[in-house]
Amino acid sequence: MELNPKTYEPNIELKEFVKRYWTLDGKMENIPLKNTIVPDGTMKLIFHYGDTYKHHSQSGETTILPKSFLIGQLTKPYVIEPTGVTGSFVVQFKPNGFLPFTSIPIKEMENTAVPLDKLFGEDGIKLSNQILIANSTFERIRIIETFLSKQLSKKKTIDDIVNSTVETIFIKNGKFSVNEFSENNNINRRQLARKFVSAIGLSPKQLAKTIRIQTTLKVLLNEEITSLTDLAYENEYFDQAHFIKEFKEFTGLTPKEFFRDDLKMSLIFDKK
Repeated sequence: MELNPKTYEPNIELKEFVKRYWTLDGKMENIPLKNTIVPDGTMKLIFHYGDTYKHHSQSGETTILPKSFLIGQLTKPYVIEPTGVTGSFVVQFKPNGFLPFTSIPIKEMENTAVPLDKLFGEDGIKLSNQILIANSTFERIRIIETFLSKQLSKKKTIDDIVNSTVETIFIKNGKFSVNEFSENNNINRRQLARKFVSAIGLSPKQLAKTIRIQTTLKVLLNEEITSLTDLAYENEYFDQAHFIKEFKEFTGLTPKEFFRDDLKMSLIFDKK
């Protein structure tokens, strides 16, 4: 059985920053033993009102994740394992949406679970407690929206060119040339990369690669595929070897391994 999230829209004030809220619920026996979170270009606040999860690092270390934390930008597969009943409330930010809410440089949180007290001090501890004991998803949404709205009084402005670049990358499903965009918009490539890393934690090229693999995963999951080679060229990979290399970089699997149902169901990625 796959973890099927229920999703909820943010209010108008927060739509510029928050992509959506979602919940995951399930008993341990109905959840794959290990779940691979695939990079999707977004940062997330995660509140486990159920049991906690373990994180398995690529070096083989296992750690228990906090009950509440922010997961920074992912650049590689992030493998987690339930310790019991899953009950999670997730705030998914847009790629450039978390900048107004943090005092820690975005890049420093890459591939890291950051406890809320480190992010927000005593306010983070209070926020965690309120959300974990809340009686419903709608109460959790009310609590987090009140908190985030207050944080916006300290809003950091996100550069217009960053917004424009992110929008273009999504419109093109990651099939994006940094050089071409820089020339067309008369902006220095290095300057654009610096702005991106500050606001998003990824370079334009990294975000484009991430969105392209997300697009490819959705096709693999939702459509009948007769040729992986054709799929690779449709998504503008140089060749099948390039496609396989990037696919494994982001998922930990080859495309053929992805087709095995037990592995496919263990992947958590941005399906909508």
